[in-house]
Amino acid sequence: MINKRDQQIIDFIRDNGGSSSKSIFENSAISVSYATLKRTLTKLISDKYIVSEGQGKGTKYFLSPSFELIQPIDIDKYYENEIDERQIKETFNFELVNKILNENSVFTDNELNKLNLLQKEYKANIKDLNPTEYQKELDRLAIDLSWKSSQIEGNTYSLLETERLLKDKQTASGKTKEEAIMLLNHKDALDFIIENKDYLNPLTVSKIEDIHNILTKELGVEKNLRKRRVGISGTNYKPLDNEFQIKEALKGACDVINSKKSVFEKALLALVLISYIQPFMDGNKRTARIVSNAILINYNYCPLSFRTVNSIDYKKAMLLFYEQNNISNFKNIFIEQFEFAVRTYF
Repeated sequence: MINKRDQQIIDFIRDNGGSSSKSIFENSAISVSYATLKRTLTKLISDKYIVSEGQGKGTKYFLSPSFELIQPIDIDKYYENEIDERQIKETFNFELVNKILNENSVFTDNELNKLNLLQKEYKANIKDLNPTEYQKELDRLAIDLSWKSSQIEGNTYSLLETERLLKDKQTASGKTKEEAIMLLNHKDALDFIIENKDYLNPLTVSKIEDIHNILTKELGVEKNLRKRRVGISGTNYKPLDNEFQIKEALKGACDVINSKKSVFEKALLALVLISYIQPFMDGNKRTARIVSNAILINYNYCPLSFRTVNSIDYKKAMLLFYEQNNISNFKNIFIEQFEFAVRTYF
């Protein structure tokens, strides 16, 4: 998180773009030594909040082009304003996909270091597991993911009821047939990406459609890309409603994801961009979670179950991305869940 001093420096640079370190030191109200200021500027560059141009005494500081994307936002404070009071980006931002995400990383160096250390821990852990033990842990994670991913979408099965359904095909009393089908479809989709690890590499529009088809079979959900408008509860953000633009946006998202070198960035962008584009009439976030995990599994990275995510927090972080194109809170969820998965299952 950005501390008060960091925020003061960022605010000064935002209001006085192109300032030198000397100008920041002399004209801002930040009470630190010049050496401390220089160290803080270096840290803010590393964290991708600011960028520098020039060399030596001619160095000038500017907000990073990706700052809006990654700046920390107090989500509780953000939602103190009701839906019609929030100043938001109401329509799909093509520049976000085609330019900003293409040219900037969503992770800071410190965040990537943490994730890479966790991945090393995962690889060390699974080295000691025989194939049977590893499959047992993967099955446990699959049950948790099927439950939580469905719960986020309003499914009322408990985790224990989900386990009985997926292991013994025992449906829970008082639940709808559709709820059971949703959970069973999740397991089928997970089985598919585990058995076909490289199917989504490279990621394409048609392959995303294939995952969506598995997740929504027998649920009365329209197949293929949307041909009409869809609304999202809780926000005034309006996704694209033109079939050709939807396909263009989804292809652009695939191109960005495929171009990224970091597996973590590929997986996180799949999570947020498929949800942001809303290419299908229903099942978008479910599809995003499976595609994201397919990317992790393909590269032998630890998959995510999202088991400890609060459904409301997940939705709030996603709506924040829709409305402000800001990934900070959702990125925190991703990092927390990756750590949870490494430490819990393997």
